[in-house]
Amino acid sequence: MSVNIPPLREDPDTTAQDGDAPAAVCVLVFNANDPCGAGGLAADICAIASVGGHPMPIVTGSYVRDSAEIFEHHAFDDELVAEQARAVLEDAAVRAVKVGFAGSPEALSAIAQVTADYPELPVIAYMPDLSWWRDDLIDQYHDAFTELLLPQVSVLVGNHNVLWRWLLPDWEGERPPTARDLAAAAAQSDVPYVLVTGITAHDQYLDNTLASPESVLGNTRFERFEASFVGAGDTLSATLAALIASGCDLGESTSEALAYLDGCLANGFRPGMGQVLPDRMFWAQPDDDEPEDEPEPDPSDTSGYEIPPHDTRH
Repeated sequence: MSVNIPPLREDPDTTAQDGDAPAAVCVLVFNANDPCGAGGLAADICAIASVGGHPMPIVTGSYVRDSAEIFEHHAFDDELVAEQARAVLEDAAVRAVKVGFAGSPEALSAIAQVTADYPELPVIAYMPDLSWWRDDLIDQYHDAFTELLLPQVSVLVGNHNVLWRWLLPDWEGERPPTARDLAAAAAQSDVPYVLVTGITAHDQYLDNTLASPESVLGNTRFERFEASFVGAGDTLSATLAALIASGCDLGESTSEALAYLDGCLANGFRPGMGQVLPDRMFWAQPDDDEPEDEPEPDPSDTSGYEIPPHDTRH
């Protein structure tokens, strides 16, 4: 996916201060805690670190869930969300912002006020599947996101069906909306780019397409996995944010983020009785064809060690 795309924002200052080590690639992340590690901040932190970034997680709330389903969500107070973010932004040289699940319209408002004060930072937003939530809460959240945050978003990431239900709920075409159709809908709120995932293609493949209202800028095709995954969207959007923060252009960042996600899914694992999770640390595992290292000594083996006599005197 090599395309010539203008930079999302002016390049931030990446020089070290006072002759110290090179500045870290800091990514501010708004998302909910996920206690089973499927998505949320657990996914963000691991994905950002895997591509060389430094995650700065802002907790917006917490899911109550297992690896099979979300039971409920508890949102943090919007002032607490804003205070976390401003404390970090006033201290560190953040280079990009990722917005995951904010949890409430009030939190979205707080996040939008924070990001508006830092217009030089690219904002990568991910809209998760909210079908586990009440319909009225979904509508309120979508409306607030559209009105308050979308005008500041540089790249919107989401599954094809999720974005379709949100951005084009009255679609009456004979065919499903294309990535360009969704990009055109997002552009009504000034979003320049949309990364649409999970578009059904032929021969058991899924397309992932980066688009603007004018054109398709890149496309990567994945072979459909038989397993049911959870956490892929957070993984992709966090990786994309970190790569953009590191200075890669959008085309290169998208291509590398999708390649990383493909590796995560190919090495997925099931930690419980529910869905499969992406293995975001697959790159750290030794290759099967690598020679085995010498076995490490057993720390419980005390042979060869003598315990000195207890000669304490009173």
